[in-house]
Parts: sequence; C-alpha cells; structure tokens
Amino acid sequence: MFRGAIVAIVTPFKDGQVDAETFRELIESQIANGTDGIVPCGTTGESSTLSHEEHDKVIEIAIHAAGKRVPVIAGTGSNSTEEALRLTRHAYEAGADGALIVCPYYNRPTQEGLYQHYKKIAESVPIPIIPYNIPGRTGVNMMPETIAKLSKISNIVGIKEASGSLKQMQDVISLCGGAFDVLSGDDFFTLPLLLIGGKGVISVISNVAPADMAGMIDAFEAGDINRARQLHDKMVPLIDALFIETNPVPVKAALSMMGKIDYDVRLPLYKMSDSNYEKLKKVLSDYGLIS
Repeated sequence: MFRGAIVAIVTPFKDGQVDAETFRELIESQIANGTDGIVPCGTTGESSTLSHEEHDKVIEIAIHAAGKRVPVIAGTGSNSTEEALRLTRHAYEAGADGALIVCPYYNRPTQEGLYQHYKKIAESVPIPIIPYNIPGRTGVNMMPETIAKLSKISNIVGIKEASGSLKQMQDVISLCGGAFDVLSGDDFFTLPLLLIGGKGVISVISNVAPADMAGMIDAFEAGDINRARQLHDKMVPLIDALFIETNPVPVKAALSMMGKIDYDVRLPLYKMSDSNYEKLKKVLSDYGLIS
C-alpha cells in the first residue's frame, strides 16, 4: 500500500509557534521533487512537544496541502493507548491516508502488551496503520513474531523498522510476506532493505535532498542497481551529518541554512554546538545544497 521515498517532514516553527505557511511550502517542494508520501507529526516533526491542538492542526494542514497527490501518513503514536486512539481517530476523520504509530515509549510493555495496543487501535479506527519500531527511542524492541501477528489484522499494512538490524528486517519480511510493507526507519538502510524485499523508507534526508532519495528508489525499482548505488553512496555523508546530534536538530539547521525554515526547535531539544554546526555546513556545501 505504501512504498517509495516517504518524508518524515519537520514541523517548522516561527517565534515558537507552528509556521503553517512555511509548512505548506515544504510539502509543495517535496511533491515537486518526487517524494512519494508525507509523514507529519513523527519524531522528525517534534510530535512529543506539540500540544494536542497543534498536533491535530499540523495533520490537517498536511492533508489539505497534499491534496491527495501523495498519501499523508499521520504520526499518531503515544505511550498511552487511549491517547494514541484519539490521535488516530482524528487523523482518520481529517482524511489521512494512514497512521504511523510508534511503539509505546517509556513504559516498556511486553510483546503481548504491544500486540494488544495496536490491536485495539486497529479494531477501533478503520485506517491503514503502520507501527513504528525504534527501540533506541522507546526502550522496547517489537520482535518479528509480534509484527507477524499484527500483520494478520487487515488494516495493519506495514512496519517502519528502525531496530538497526538488517537481520530483524529480513525476519519480518520472511514472516509477514510480500503484501506487508516493510519500510526503513533509517536512511542508511534503505538500499540494503530494498535488496531483501523492503518497499521504501520514511526518511529524514528527504527533507533536504528529496530528489536523490526518490531517485535512488525509482532507479532500484527500474532495475538500475548501479544508479541506485551511486545515489546511496552520494547520500551517505549527508545522512551521517544529519544525525551528528539528535534528530531533528541537524535537519532543521540544514533547512535553515538552505533558507527554507527558521532555525527553531523546542526544548528540551536545543540548537547544535558551534563545531557540529560548522561540520554540517561543510557537508551541505560539499553536497551542493548551499553555496
């Protein structure tokens, strides 16, 4: 159902408030550069520091701006099942094409708890759902066997996999079958995951280099593995630089250097150190994104 280069889009702020006009401009630029889908209110969208009102507003803006030209997969996760259910129901009613729901964080549920969490949401809201497995942030790794159980629920259609283990991704693909969309949650793993049967990526780098990420996946799907490898190799230094500090601080700094947004993040996130900022600036210059 969902494939290709899907951007985990930043939420631009201006003077501490959501900058709706700039957000719409970012979405237009993404679509113009070949991005296959938009994820608002993910980790990169600073969902954890948005109020519920802002969260709903950002999703609504994204849906309206995309205008069904590409799917909008709304980030609706929480460590409270009832809160995730409310956010998911709003996304569905607003017209989102899918919901990206991160594993509950901090409270570290068991595998059965994870299963019951997603099962309840899926049975309550008839929207295509993609769980998001990122144990480095949540404190719990959703195992392939649990994902396989979830894949049998009709509207759980895929997984965003950021476990950091290509073997785990392979196990998920083997257990869930080809109709289940396995998407990378780590830009670097996108090409390796495609090679073993994955469908694409929910990407951070697409915020600054959307045409290259989309081009790599399109080249792979067209059978041009050499071109896909060239674009992968080109992007690796930029991927490294965008994670030199906690995401999304570097990608917001990069977009501000490119003149696309204000350099504004919410506490407890904070602006990059001067030395890392200069390192990022050099990578962007070498890449040709700034002069």
